[in-house]
Amino acid sequence: MKILDKYILRKFLTAFFFTVVLLVSVICVIDFTEKNDDFLQHDLGAWQIISEYYVNLFPYFANLLSPITVFIAVVFVTAQLASRTEVVAMLASGISFKRFLLPYIMGSAILGALTLAMTGWLIPMANKTRVEFEKKYIKNPYRYSGRNVHIKIGPQQYAFMESYDNVNNAGYKFALETIEGTSLRRRLTAEAITWDSTKQAWHLTPQLLRTFSGEKETLQSLPARDTTLNLFPKDFASTYRLAETLTLPELNRYINQKIARGADDTQVYLSEKYERFAYPYAMFILTVIGVIMSARKSRAGVGGQIALGFVLAFVFIIFVILSRNLAAVGTLTPLLAAWVPSIVFTIIGGVLYRVIPQ
Repeated sequence: MKILDKYILRKFLTAFFFTVVLLVSVICVIDFTEKNDDFLQHDLGAWQIISEYYVNLFPYFANLLSPITVFIAVVFVTAQLASRTEVVAMLASGISFKRFLLPYIMGSAILGALTLAMTGWLIPMANKTRVEFEKKYIKNPYRYSGRNVHIKIGPQQYAFMESYDNVNNAGYKFALETIEGTSLRRRLTAEAITWDSTKQAWHLTPQLLRTFSGEKETLQSLPARDTTLNLFPKDFASTYRLAETLTLPELNRYINQKIARGADDTQVYLSEKYERFAYPYAMFILTVIGVIMSARKSRAGVGGQIALGFVLAFVFIIFVILSRNLAAVGTLTPLLAAWVPSIVFTIIGGVLYRVIPQ
């Protein structure tokens, strides 16, 4: 790298991390004022609150706000260079605008790689502790409210429960069906099924087994017994922010399990997966847009350019939220929803590059 590249890159990364620390610190203070009553209610000590919650909340918000912070950092640094006529001097010395972009692209590549590593592994691990803390001390106790639950637990096996009590880990009006093609072959029913944590197995009350062979039906009564199923209490546990607590390999396995079971809520997890890959690219395109917008002197000054940067960055976040909601209701596919904000801003960047003289 040239001395100029190092100069711009150092200013860019310094501004980025300073912005992250500043914004996230403000958010954490606001969050503390909102949750202070919950902390006092459970008589939590300062060290426990900081070590279990805020230490893990900080990287979560740092990643969530990364498009905003990278854009603001770029606008701040470039607008300062432009206000001091440094950009004019660089371009007048024979450096092309594309060459001027190089240190910014290098910086966004570094931040993008860091973001991918953090969202894939580090942040989910921190979120496990944070989410457990929230469920224990901030959220209301979870009660499973699903009714008439159908779950595919094998290639030809389907479990049914009229209701499930997650406090006692017991299901009621249980049925286990074996279906070959479109034909029902076996149906086992029991009044209740209860999880035995010691045996790591389900205890079934007396059952009635119905076997079908063509038009012939055979009935058989079975005594209470223990059995193992590809079904566990965690399948009925709280899914509050579950996607955020899964590392990339865990998320892939969970999505595959959901698809195999025919679940209808896979969009949330697919959106989370694709967004983790879309965020680094978003940081790159927002970096380029930021340089294009702030490389020339503005009558509004550095403050006006930073304010405009805030507006555009928040517009990007709004696009992300809208796309995520559209994916959740099935209007957009999760893959398209994750990339729509980046696609829109790529088009905006291309237009700005052609319209704004460099």
